[in-house]
Amino acid sequence: MIRRHLVRGIALAGSLALTAVAAPATVAAAASGTAPAHSRGHDTDPQDSALAFDPAAYTTITVTVDGRPMNVRWYRQICYVADPVAAAARQPAGPGGGTTTIPDTACGYQSMNVFVPESAADDQRAPVYFAVNNGGWMASHLRASVTAGTSYDSSTSNVGAALKAGYVFVDVANRSRGLVGADGSSPGKAPAAAVDAKAAVRYLRLNDAAMPGSAERIVVNGTSGGGALASILGASGNSAEYAPYLAAVGAAGIDAKGRSTLRDDVFAVNAYCPITDLGNADAAYEWLYNVLATRDTTGQNPSPADAAAIAARFPAYEQSLGLRNPDGSRLTAAILLDTIEKEVVRSAETYLQADPSHTIPPLGGTFEITSGGPGGSTTTSYVNDWIDVDDATGKVRSLDMAKYLAFVTRQAPLKTTPAFDAVGVHGNTTSGTETNLFGPPAQTYMNYTEYSWNHNDVAGDGSGIDDTGLTWKQYTAKKSTTVDDQVHLINPMDFIGTGADTAPNWYVRHGTRDRDTAFTVSVNLDRALASDRQVENLDYRLAWNQPHAGNYDVPEAMAWIARAVRKAGDPLADRRSR
Repeated sequence: MIRRHLVRGIALAGSLALTAVAAPATVAAAASGTAPAHSRGHDTDPQDSALAFDPAAYTTITVTVDGRPMNVRWYRQICYVADPVAAAARQPAGPGGGTTTIPDTACGYQSMNVFVPESAADDQRAPVYFAVNNGGWMASHLRASVTAGTSYDSSTSNVGAALKAGYVFVDVANRSRGLVGADGSSPGKAPAAAVDAKAAVRYLRLNDAAMPGSAERIVVNGTSGGGALASILGASGNSAEYAPYLAAVGAAGIDAKGRSTLRDDVFAVNAYCPITDLGNADAAYEWLYNVLATRDTTGQNPSPADAAAIAARFPAYEQSLGLRNPDGSRLTAAILLDTIEKEVVRSAETYLQADPSHTIPPLGGTFEITSGGPGGSTTTSYVNDWIDVDDATGKVRSLDMAKYLAFVTRQAPLKTTPAFDAVGVHGNTTSGTETNLFGPPAQTYMNYTEYSWNHNDVAGDGSGIDDTGLTWKQYTAKKSTTVDDQVHLINPMDFIGTGADTAPNWYVRHGTRDRDTAFTVSVNLDRALASDRQVENLDYRLAWNQPHAGNYDVPEAMAWIARAVRKAGDPLADRRSR
């Protein structure tokens, strides 16, 4: 089987042609690339029987939503796989460093908390709000977003809004980077996060008739790495490429021959600032912040030669995608800045026209930006030298892209070069970039882009020319190579518009002040989705004056979900037809 991502993503490796690589035998056995989109039931399987949902296994907690008490059934710590990967008791504590002790080493990273408003206890039509919480692509231990005695404001809390709407709220834990296994290995390497999310969906499908809510109305919500996970889950529905990985953890609906008997497609994606397309994210980032000399202008270009060389790879990649703007023009690097400018203008005008009280500082005025941190929030003033608006008409008169990008990077400093695959490059062993998401479980990290691979000079780390004697092209041409598979299996761009079952409903937001990933990433995702005939409802926008964050527009997002659910009709009819 020729792996599609090697054909479509030629610029991922910066090459004009890549040799096709044989897929693992278990994947090749799946043959066509996708499982049946609509399984009509499945034979009883002992493993599936072990994953049966117990409707009586809940405790009732009371919360307050908009000042009114609400009883919620809590189905606690449901392990959604039959063969979970054991974790070490001590795990990394997070960005601040240190370690933490987890309470559940057996299934703490492959389980879910299910919260059901009492009003929905017998409702099998209610949507399932499926929350993934892996910011930064980090492993996500099980959490409880709904806690007894807590008060929620449905205008600002997506948790409170989902409960008020009568939705089943599911917190989903998943393996990913940083996870330490009980044996000291790193079992969260890609595509573990996507595999676990699919396994959780499969658990809901397996138990759909017994559980409150409808597995035909799963709405996946996530921010940052969670936005990326939501995106790959929404793009790769029922792809057989994941079957061997699902089988390895005992996911529901994989028979003894490795064939899928359940579906893992989802109804809707609610993604914020998705950190996705990692194989090309460095090139996109350096292109955006070098094409108008933003790094130089703001004094944030410590590695100009690296930045220029990485940026030079981006135009070929963008060309290879074959995307188009809504007006039919081809989306290439030559017009990308104009495209982003139009999106920023649309964002500003949407904001101004949404409410008469909304204003944008005049030229020469100041943006007051409040940001949080360990010591509390701080407010900083930034002169508006980049956007001129007419508040009376809600229109933008002009926008200076060079000054806009400088503004973005002054209120949140740029990432390193490379931005996403920096470990091992020029002796760097302390970077927190996504490099440790890739490679075999026995290896701490592996470079996953051509530039970083070829510039790795940390002896003995098992990555790069220095340790393998092979360039990236030579290494990825080997049949035994898996790192390129890992990049592919978490990239929605490789599945949109293919035989995979893409979610029909998408709500994607990316803040206009977000410097954590290039704006080109979300623009490309939007344009790819727009060309997929399976996508019926696409709502993409750069969110005005928002940083790298999510769920800041709860009423708007929840109203969008409600409309999509109403339009789709009775989910029980969907279930009967499959």
